[in-house]
Amino acid sequence: MAKYGAKSKSTVKRAMRKKKKGTLKSGKSKKKVTSREQAIAIGLSEARKKGAKVPRKKGTKKKSSKKKT
Repeated sequence: MAKYGAKSKSTVKRAMRKKKKGTLKSGKSKKKVTSREQAIAIGLSEARKKGAKVPRKKGTKKKSSKKKT
């Protein structure tokens, strides 16, 4: 079973090309992205928003609350 779907791969690929071209911007600050890791993270984030098959981020597991009686 594949971890990432085809849609997420294409989104990351597009982000990497934009980074290489020098037009990829990050977040609210709109600063130019220079690191490869950041470009991948942006691509995966966009893929998640589109509803593509992408694994959860680390540390986003919800804790189950226990009821006190």
